Amino acid sequence: MAKYQQRFPLGRKFATPGALDAIGWEGVVLLMARHVRGDWGDLCEEDKVANEVALKTGARIFSAYKVRGKNGKMVKIWVITEADRSATTALLPEEY
Repeated sequence: MAKYQQRFPLGRKFATPGALDAIGWEGVVLLMARHVRGDWGDLCEEDKVANEVALKTGARIFSAYKVRGKNGKMVKIWVITEADRSATTALLPEEY
């Protein structure tokens, strides 16, 4: 696996049943790798800036990705790291 710069700790890693069903654990790991290196995915510029600020202030970090699911259809997955960096969760928006 290629090395990458980890910009913040992920803490414990979780995935909801919906995320696991949609993209599997391997897909979740790939999205968490993007998230931790600061690839915020399909966010508007304002939300990307908010994440950059959160890196300095200790606020929650949020990413959103549109990816092809196991069934071949596009699916949106959110990845959220808690403000205290204790946990990161991958989930479908409707599971929030």
